[in-house]
Amino acid sequence: MEINKLRQRQDLGEGTKAKKAYSQLEKLLDKLSDKDLPDSAIIPINSDIDELNAISDSGKELRKQVKKKETKIVNLLEKELKLVPKNYYQGTWMAMGMAAFGVPLGLVFGFALDNLAFMGIGLPIGLSFGLAIGAGMDKKAFEEGRQLDFEVKY
Repeated sequence: MEINKLRQRQDLGEGTKAKKAYSQLEKLLDKLSDKDLPDSAIIPINSDIDELNAISDSGKELRKQVKKKETKIVNLLEKELKLVPKNYYQGTWMAMGMAAFGVPLGLVFGFALDNLAFMGIGLPIGLSFGLAIGAGMDKKAFEEGRQLDFEVKY
């Protein structure tokens, strides 16, 4: 089974956010076309593409839907096939590091020094932990051949 193509939209202006989001999704779909994906992954991807092709708007609504579908496709690939774009884990773990490590460490510093103004010290420490863990996971995914030659840009 083959992945459907996005229809060409002439109404998207050059340099607009909608055009950038649309071309980014096209790149993702091109990279996925090179992979041998099972039908269980292709069917929902084609369904999302068909929904996007049916949208007549070319502005904010289209951009919003393109981003929504792109996130849905990336999450599907990660959950079912363990395929991830570049820096996927790094972005995910950066936020988790700040929440899981940074805030508790900041509270420890704040209470230990008897000044909660030091709570902010934990956030960059957690950010560093998260980036390190994510970079390691991204490297492992690359070595195992599970990383797509594609990077999600927001």
